Amino acid sequence: MAVVVLVENKDGKILKSSNEAVYYASQMDADCTALTFGNVDDSALAALGQFGASKVICNTAIDGHDNSQLALWVSQKADALGASIVVTAHDHGGKAVAPIVAAKRNAGIVSGVVALPDTSNGFVVNKAVFSGKAFAQFSVSSDNKVLTVLPNSLSVETTDGSASVEKVAEEAGASKVRFKEFRKKGTEGKLDLTEAEMVVSAGRGLKGPENWGMVEELAENLGAATACSRPVADIGWRPHHEHVGQTGIAIRPNLYIAIGISGAIQHLAGVNGSKVIVVINTDPEAPFFKAADYGIVGDAFEVVPKLVEATKNILA
Repeated sequence: MAVVVLVENKDGKILKSSNEAVYYASQMDADCTALTFGNVDDSALAALGQFGASKVICNTAIDGHDNSQLALWVSQKADALGASIVVTAHDHGGKAVAPIVAAKRNAGIVSGVVALPDTSNGFVVNKAVFSGKAFAQFSVSSDNKVLTVLPNSLSVETTDGSASVEKVAEEAGASKVRFKEFRKKGTEGKLDLTEAEMVVSAGRGLKGPENWGMVEELAENLGAATACSRPVADIGWRPHHEHVGQTGIAIRPNLYIAIGISGAIQHLAGVNGSKVIVVINTDPEAPFFKAADYGIVGDAFEVVPKLVEATKNILA
């Protein structure tokens, strides 16, 4: 069995979620080919072998901004390689490309899978449903299949393996949607929230944008990204690209620190996949404490500076 994996990169750096997708595919006892695009260093491409890829094909003619072109090319390569399964990460790029690939290949698609397929009686996969509050099993009966893997849902083990690398410049052909322009938001130099291992987030308990300095300092000391709740973004204290939750960016970091956030269900739905949740709030009845692994009932203006000092001492 052959499997192809769409591997995304940002400015030539392979995304962590894509490494996880490659590892997932390699665990299906299949020949795993990773497909990526743009300008990526050969050594970074070969390193995908550490996650289980046997071969990497990088298309330098595609920059990755045009999802329709990328989907066409992935479909074509999957056909050429005789791959019955296409795997992507369940992130922005994967969620955009996977449905198009499924339509092109007449494939059944399951998005946000959290475990390897059970092939003992057909092809059954588990995925998170109801904003991560439950799991459901889906049976896929089509010959071709597309799976998107929920980031940070697997324990990845690497090897010292190395993949063969082939660079091509292949045009995918005309698509029904034409990409015209890509404009970057003002997030240069900041950690990508969806890729961050740790996130420090704050809400209206900070009382104003002028108090965010201690949040940013704590995040910097930890090597974490900063985030915020929706009300904070809506009233303009923080930029909207930092808004995490069901109506913002869904994240699954290893550590999520929530400061002065009550924990409305919409916020929880976007962060409850975090491995460890730490909540700091003055209200002991705040609903976020029910979802927290660790909770501190206290004033953020007393607790956070102490955490900043503690992290400084560790770094010293």
